[in-house]
Amino acid sequence: MQPLLVRTADVPAQPWRNGGGVTRTLLTRPRGDDWQVRVSVADVAVNGPFSRFPGVERWFAVLEGAGVVLTIRNTEHRLDASDQALSFPGELAARCRLVDGPTRDLNLMLSKRSGSMRRVAPAEAWRPGAGECGLYATTAGRCETSTPDAIEAMPAHALCWWPQAPESLVFDGVGWWLRADAASPP
Repeated sequence: MQPLLVRTADVPAQPWRNGGGVTRTLLTRPRGDDWQVRVSVADVAVNGPFSRFPGVERWFAVLEGAGVVLTIRNTEHRLDASDQALSFPGELAARCRLVDGPTRDLNLMLSKRSGSMRRVAPAEAWRPGAGECGLYATTAGRCETSTPDAIEAMPAHALCWWPQAPESLVFDGVGWWLRADAASPP
């Protein structure tokens, strides 16, 4: 099955209900309101609460900007573009405070699934061992897979999603690996 390639700039921005920013939803699987995997890029313009998503495992990483302080369960988590992603249950109240101006952030949300999001180690093989996986490229680069579906060139600020994870992937740029394990049985 061919991977899906989505450029962030090609996805229209949707304003948040609280007016604190906009989101570009790059992927929902399956499509519709009963999704199990959702990947989005958010532009956060002001301090404020995150929406709650009961039963959803959330992963959050800063892509651009000076960073944020997320307060979850009265604990502050300071994150900037050099930090690993933070995971937290979507039903928890999370409040965001900008460190010094707006940020752009990457979000992976999983419902009825588990998974992870971690920074790419350039030119190092990643073995997702998952049902599905993706690469969000912050910079342009070459991505090679262990399958014939190899993507030669990855544009910057784009998501490549493999519905069936290859055995291994290597990316020579800056970005994030995203993993969604197989769906849980009903």
